[in-house]
Amino acid sequence: GRGAAADGPPLPCSHAGVSRSVAVVAAYLMKTQGLGWQEALAAVRAAKPDAQVNPGFQAQLKLYEAMGCAVDTSSVLYKRYRLEMLSQRFSEPQDLPREVFAVDPTTICQTSNTEILYRCRKCRRALFRSSSILSHTEGMGPTAFAHKRITESARLSGNGQEKCTSYFIEPVQWMEPALLGVMEGQLLCPKCTSKLGSFSWRGDQCSCGRWVTPAFQIHKSRVDEVRTLPVGNFQTAKT
Repeated sequence: GRGAAADGPPLPCSHAGVSRSVAVVAAYLMKTQGLGWQEALAAVRAAKPDAQVNPGFQAQLKLYEAMGCAVDTSSVLYKRYRLEMLSQRFSEPQDLPREVFAVDPTTICQTSNTEILYRCRKCRRALFRSSSILSHTEGMGPTAFAHKRITESARLSGNGQEKCTSYFIEPVQWMEPALLGVMEGQLLCPKCTSKLGSFSWRGDQCSCGRWVTPAFQIHKSRVDEVRTLPVGNFQTAKT
């Protein structure tokens, strides 16, 4: 049905989807009026005092604002949110949506751009591109590991070394067989089977101290960066 506000446009609502209806109106106000998600919800409640939005829709409105009021499926924010939602929904996932996986870089023709390609250090098999890296804010270093023995990687972070010793990435197509039916496990090179890292739908802790959920972790020591030159299809390995 449609409920008319006293001093504003009618608001769409339904018994089962009140929260969704309010979120849609709030998103419309964010897009058209330039409001933040909290301001937009306040505006809806001013017109309809009993308007409510559940925490899930609030999180989506917050994400929508962070992406500039546009749905950008290539955004790190969007990818991280989608994976977090999957990790909450699945217990031992038997099937995963195709859009969750980044395309295997071995199936893509090399293009003239400056994106970085990451290869297995042992056999040189292309594994993922820089666009698949899901960056995170740096944690508190060794102090974040106070609840357990400080790992060697965490200890390094206190000596001026690189704090994040792994890349946390979105799943790539070659990982799919390893992910199905289990909550965590190792990530092996699909060509030479050398260990690259690990994954956990429950999450894992980066060497910087930040907890990442879910975690698809590739150790930096197991891969090499290959930079694509902006002209032609030649490649140069980073030294």
